[in-house]
Amino acid sequence: MEKQASPEAGRASAEARPAGATIYSVADRAGVSIATVSRVLQGATVVAERTRQKVLAAVDELGYVPLGAARSLAVRHHEAHGLVLPELSGPYYAELLMGFEARAAELAQSVVLVLTDSRTDLAAAVKQLATRVDAIAVFGSAREAVRLLKDRKPVVVIAGEPQEGVEVIAAENRESARELAGHVLDHGRRRALFVGDPDSGPDIRHRYAGYVAAHEDRGLAAAEPVRVALCEAEGTAFARRLLAEELEADALLCANDELALSIMTTLQDAGRDVPGDVAVAGWDDVMTARYVRPGLTTVRQPVHELGALAADRLHELVSGEPPRTEARLLPTQLVVRSSCGCPPA
Repeated sequence: MEKQASPEAGRASAEARPAGATIYSVADRAGVSIATVSRVLQGATVVAERTRQKVLAAVDELGYVPLGAARSLAVRHHEAHGLVLPELSGPYYAELLMGFEARAAELAQSVVLVLTDSRTDLAAAVKQLATRVDAIAVFGSAREAVRLLKDRKPVVVIAGEPQEGVEVIAAENRESARELAGHVLDHGRRRALFVGDPDSGPDIRHRYAGYVAAHEDRGLAAAEPVRVALCEAEGTAFARRLLAEELEADALLCANDELALSIMTTLQDAGRDVPGDVAVAGWDDVMTARYVRPGLTTVRQPVHELGALAADRLHELVSGEPPRTEARLLPTQLVVRSSCGCPPA
């Protein structure tokens, strides 16, 4: 038989409740989104009974009293979404952020950005983020952030590894890399190097796998990757090693355009002919790739669309749609210019 609490116990419980409870603290206590809290408080029937009881228990424990303004906000289903990226330097992350923010604005969503490379305490940063937003998109290399967040809020991983209960969206990499490397090899190049670290993330690992597959298709031995970070300074340093004859190559398959462009420029400044002495190819098809001379052969991937899709999926997850169990891959496209040895268009 269920016991009734005494008036004295009720007063003691009320005195123990924290002051200033908000819809966010209720959501955090219950382990749900603020949209779910809003639905429960509005009496919606789409919320599972177990979830409803968790929310009501959190409301009671915190002594939360929703304001009229908060109710109005909930009715409009205003959402705040987090985006966790390593950094914003270079064209890739900026384009991803623009796609995410543009779609979030169309959906009347607020965006809270966290950059992990500048954080000394990542765990604290992502836990704090979880108290401020309804759902979170995490770039694939931040696995620790995903582990910390996935049981707290809906999470979408961008360009990352599949994890149980976490949805992944990414661009296709392996087959496009196989096509790109094959195209370069078919120009007669036989000392092609892959420049970039496959251990830095699944996208780069799949690009290296495509490079290896293209060699195997032609009965050639693929070289080990030259493991460098995917940034301009590392590309310049690699090019200087090539100029100093520490490495030998007649073609360079670079893991991104930032590497490819910095390598190509450094070689040209030293009097080397691209593609005469060495062919160069990149990945991403950033704007600069079409304006340098020779034009950069690369693979176009839909970075802006990846960001927009992540914002879309977060909105759908907050609205109650379950996460997809299979990764969603957006298509990529080989873009042939003349840095690989093809004549200028």
